Amino acid sequence: MPDDAATETYSYLGPAGTFTEAALRQVPAAAGKSWHSVNNVGEALGDVVTGRSVAAMIAMENSVEGGVSATQDALASIPNLRIIGEYLVPVNFVLVARPGTALADVTVVNAHPVAYGQTHLWLDANLPSHGHIPATSNVAAAASLLENELADAAVAPPGITDHHDLTVLATSIGDNPNAVTRFVLVSRIAPLPSPTGSDKTSIIVELPDDTAGRLLEMLEQFATRGVNMSLLESRPIGDALGRYRFVIDLDGHILDERVADALLGLKRFSPRVTFLGSYPRADKLAINVMPRYDNDAFVDARDWLRGLLGE
Repeated sequence: MPDDAATETYSYLGPAGTFTEAALRQVPAAAGKSWHSVNNVGEALGDVVTGRSVAAMIAMENSVEGGVSATQDALASIPNLRIIGEYLVPVNFVLVARPGTALADVTVVNAHPVAYGQTHLWLDANLPSHGHIPATSNVAAAASLLENELADAAVAPPGITDHHDLTVLATSIGDNPNAVTRFVLVSRIAPLPSPTGSDKTSIIVELPDDTAGRLLEMLEQFATRGVNMSLLESRPIGDALGRYRFVIDLDGHILDERVADALLGLKRFSPRVTFLGSYPRADKLAINVMPRYDNDAFVDARDWLRGLLGE
């Protein structure tokens, strides 16, 4: 069990001003508690495993760039973790520079690789000859302008000037104005929250081998039970070429009959199924299920079978 200090601490990718911090601000339980800024996902989850923090906020996927591979790989390799909540943060960016710098003076831009990928169209159009230096975070990119002169400008989140003495050269430079990043709050194994009717279940699955049709067999575990997938991404296992694990988000809760039955079928099929948690959806959208896949249908089917066996 965590000690009293750990129960008061939450880890997040910092420093202050990042989108991850904005996600953590959405967690009522974290208000007024100690927040520990870390440099990467591994460090954040390490805080949770060692008990330094009660939970860590990490980015899971972006509506433009897709899944965050560092997060997916860490969740696959670190045991005894649970996702206990998800949070959505709209993503946009500004271009900042040291005071006195004009847009025409910019030849090198510092930016986190994900942020750079979401602003490269604007940068290519307005700074066609620019170079790029990767940063560990969006805020670190901006802060580096005051620490060295390797870059002339940085891609940063709005509000960065509240934390650093910088000049905004351009606003709303994101290539997609509707971009959203999904963050998850991860803790050690804890009691499951009750189903709400608007839930998500996250798992990681490995195929038994690379025989033709194995992926279809995995997907059939969900399709035949009416379980929709809102995320399906592959990541290399790393032990040999062609070996992949699948990161999957399911619509529904493990206590929903259709989800539980699908997981049972998946466990019989796969050599390794990692359950990451069932938790309320951030968008609060109700999950509509056809009558033949609702809880009553599964219960009725089991009662019917018991009746046959008892005859």
